[in-house]
Amino acid sequence: MLRRRVEAVGAAVIVALALASPPASAAAHSSVHGSARAGDARSDVRSSGTDEHAADLVSDMTTAEQAASIVMGHIPTTDAAALRAYMQQGLGGFIVMGANIPATDDELQTLTDALVPDPALPPLIAIDQEGGIVSRLDSDEFPASTSLKSQPAADSAAAFSARAALVARAGISVNFGTVADVTPDSSSFIYGRALGSDPQSAAERVMAATTAQEQVVASTLKHFPGHGAAPGDSHQAIPATGETIDEWRTTDAVPFVAGVEAGASLLMFGHLAYTAVDPAPASLSARWHEIAREELGFDGVIVTDDLGMLQSSGVPEYADPVRNAVSAVAAGSDLVLMIAGSTPDTAGQIARGVEAAVEAGTVPADRLAEAATRVMSLRLQSTSATTDWALCAECERVD
Repeated sequence: MLRRRVEAVGAAVIVALALASPPASAAAHSSVHGSARAGDARSDVRSSGTDEHAADLVSDMTTAEQAASIVMGHIPTTDAAALRAYMQQGLGGFIVMGANIPATDDELQTLTDALVPDPALPPLIAIDQEGGIVSRLDSDEFPASTSLKSQPAADSAAAFSARAALVARAGISVNFGTVADVTPDSSSFIYGRALGSDPQSAAERVMAATTAQEQVVASTLKHFPGHGAAPGDSHQAIPATGETIDEWRTTDAVPFVAGVEAGASLLMFGHLAYTAVDPAPASLSARWHEIAREELGFDGVIVTDDLGMLQSSGVPEYADPVRNAVSAVAAGSDLVLMIAGSTPDTAGQIARGVEAAVEAGTVPADRLAEAATRVMSLRLQSTSATTDWALCAECERVD
């Protein structure tokens, strides 16, 4: 999807974004802007009938192959040979973390190329590129949440247009970069990463960021159903809130609704519990998956937050990543993500665990096929986008 024509001019990255009407302030906040042929953006690819093709491909896969295809793994290395061997397990995706970032952009492109055993059907290659507090790419100097939360939504569109282009230039097709959580509490660990301190302003910026990114990469809303209401850091615990479903609908849900309406490709479920709705973490809750599908109307890929975080919570029932993955898929997740504590063997163990669960009837076969089809459809989109990048003659670096 994202091996477009991209060139660097001095310190500036010059590409053409497939934005029909770029925000007027884009040039003030981004050195990445331009134009593309109308009708060639990712949004057109998403409606081009890839679902049927995906279903056909999945129907020809074994249960083991389907199970591997819904795992997004990680190993902390820049060794291209090791990464290629790792991905030859048939995994559906890989997340690029800081330990995977080499010294130069050229080396990064070599690395992401190594993650693609079959160029005709590339896996989903993802990154957490929020900018600012959470940033893997050193070249991302564009405005991030800490400043964007007090600026007009057009500035978020401009910043995330530029950010998406940097992600695409690296050969990465998915950005886990849009924080749709909202909180007015400046002491909350998520406050600095949120795009707004009230539901409406956060929603406006989330919608702008999503619309901008979806022209270039597959964007993701996180951490559903909303970290703001649940105090604590889900990297170390299972944050909980007693907020009711009616309270949620008028507060924490608002930015997620906006992002879904803007066409986000993925929705990341957090490891946090809204105990009035379900005592289980949302990532393992069938009820929250039902709400996302039926109330929000989300029809894209549901991805878990890092399953290793559940282990790090210290809660005994979440000590086994394979069991966590099976529970997530059974609840309704399409793509299971594993980072913390992941070894070269972990992703394969998870895939085999999901396969065994299907064979035992713990996970229905059609649930796995549904998940694999959604992931496959998104992968196919990455081979079908036809945006024609062109240099923007007037582009210049603006600091």
